[in-house]
Amino acid sequence: MKIKTFSIMIVCTLLICSCNTKKTTKSASPYLTEENSKTEIPVRTEKVKPVDQTDKTLFGFYVIIGSFKSIENARQHQADLMKEGFTPVVLENEDGLFRISAGGYNEESTARTKIAGIRAAYENHKDVWLLVRK
Repeated sequence: MKIKTFSIMIVCTLLICSCNTKKTTKSASPYLTEENSKTEIPVRTEKVKPVDQTDKTLFGFYVIIGSFKSIENARQHQADLMKEGFTPVVLENEDGLFRISAGGYNEESTARTKIAGIRAAYENHKDVWLLVRK
């Protein structure tokens, strides 16, 4: 009798364990898809500060159009962007990387609109992304 009960318990356990359960995994991808445009926009959250002490205004969202390890390369890209009509600001993150912002905004939707506009107007800046300030 004990063997029969034990066998039934094992069969029931196997049936329960083998049920098709939905597994949800959280994506580690920094890409979020815009519902309306079906365009992937890279999104990163970082602590940043302006490099130039004259501009201490902080925003919640930045449109990043370049990223560099050296301040010299960041400054050169900033100058190139100015020639294209941008008003770029150099930001430094906590890892020492220099981000070139094409705009800072307090509303995420405004930043995403700016990204869409840059992607539509500038073929060479399709890799623009959204930085969320910590």
